[in-house]
Amino acid sequence: MFGLFKSRKKQQQEEEARRREAEEAEAAAVEENAEAGVPASESDEVDPDRGAGSASADSKGESAISKDDSASSDGPQPAVERNPESPVVDDGPSVRDDTVAPAVGTATPGDESLVQAEDPDRSATVDYDPSSLEETAAKQALSEPLSQESPQSSLEETPAAGTRATELATDVTPAPTPSSQASQTPEPESPVSEALEPEPSLESNTPAPAPKEKPKGGWLSRVRAGLGRTRANLTDGVADLLLGKKQIDDDLMEDLETQLLLADVGIEATSEIIERLTGRVSRKELADADALYRALQEELAALLEPVTQPLQLPPKGEGPFVILMVGVNGVGKTTTIGKLTQRFQNEGRSVMLAAGDTFRAAAVEQLKVWGERNRVPVIAQHTGADSASVIYDAVAAAKARKVDVLIADTAGRLHNKSHLMEELKKVQRVMAKLDATAPHEVMLVLDAGTGQNAISQATTFDEAIPVTGITLTKLDGTAKGGIIFALAKKTGIPIRFIGVGESLEDLRPFDAQTFVKALFDRDAGRDGDADS
Repeated sequence: MFGLFKSRKKQQQEEEARRREAEEAEAAAVEENAEAGVPASESDEVDPDRGAGSASADSKGESAISKDDSASSDGPQPAVERNPESPVVDDGPSVRDDTVAPAVGTATPGDESLVQAEDPDRSATVDYDPSSLEETAAKQALSEPLSQESPQSSLEETPAAGTRATELATDVTPAPTPSSQASQTPEPESPVSEALEPEPSLESNTPAPAPKEKPKGGWLSRVRAGLGRTRANLTDGVADLLLGKKQIDDDLMEDLETQLLLADVGIEATSEIIERLTGRVSRKELADADALYRALQEELAALLEPVTQPLQLPPKGEGPFVILMVGVNGVGKTTTIGKLTQRFQNEGRSVMLAAGDTFRAAAVEQLKVWGERNRVPVIAQHTGADSASVIYDAVAAAKARKVDVLIADTAGRLHNKSHLMEELKKVQRVMAKLDATAPHEVMLVLDAGTGQNAISQATTFDEAIPVTGITLTKLDGTAKGGIIFALAKKTGIPIRFIGVGESLEDLRPFDAQTFVKALFDRDAGRDGDADS
């Protein structure tokens, strides 16, 4: 629409220029008539070719032009009211018409310059109503002949003359209704579904890799693999020191003592081992370093024999056998509970769990997950509840349901916090109200990676509540596996289980001979072992 208004304004300016040229030509004609002596009345005589209304029409044309000038220069003006049916007085032809007509051109019924001021549809008052404005513009664009535009203005403002009317008519097309929009909206083209040809299988002479088989072998193989770091720290150093030597002297014995201390065997255990080996050398029982290497294995196994005491459960139906799990934070108590649960179930015993760790966030939920995995009941309360009351309820429920084994979890606590040790004593007193012999097993869980600190943990817990068994976990992740010898010498507490991996099968009862054999066995490829 803005292009249409600009075009109309341009056309009016050109018409004004033509009108001025006509006035100048008329003035020149009057001057020529005056010089020739022609009276003014003669110039107003009626021209038979023009008819009686020419003079009146000329005067009205001038009036229309002047009004159009004022309308175009001063902005919108009130529309000129005129009865289009009133007769026009024809005053006949004049000399002015003969002069002006060639310059202006023959007026046509649709000539805009003669009817703009009087045409109601082309009134100087501009109607800004969009619908009426569009209809008026469409009528004018389709009915009026277009004036010739200069090439420059045609390029700048309007399209080519041949397509302008069509484009203007398109511009003023009223907005379609929702229904027409829906009908005019092109339907989305359905995506071209290309037939996907299967990729040709690449044939190769290289055979497909065979699936990795789970390492086979018995308990000795698992222990050997789990003790890899400890073996590299302890036995490999001892083997490099002793094997191949022909003579046993004091320097060799000192080097052996240093190697044992570096492997966290402990001072007391190392001193006892070196003393016993020295006595055997003095008695000529050991001829060379190879014999000393074999004697060292025997002494280490003898040191562990007193603590090799597997957990003994009562016959089925005589429970519940209550196991109270204790230990510091992060040693793996809850995970050990899950593994023990499956082990006891494999032996055909019924198991119940007690979520006594009410302090650590998500500890209750973690134990419930283990219960769901092993399909055993879990007695629990909300986080922050009294641990002793939870375990008391669990003992009562286990007795009522005649469960074989009840495993009670407790919160991890530092062994040097006396008030936390008192909580364990409270738990023991509460359980004794239902069963004077409970707990039947106080199992201390120790992380092998803590080294010599494990000895102080065992000593402090044993002073607070008598510890009857130790489970040593995470032997596969540390080079300090020699701590097991220090525990055996220092505490004498039975070692019930050891953990050498993450799977459920990697928690097994401790056996001194198997442990030492796996620790010193340098032939890792031998599979002559069996499960114990």
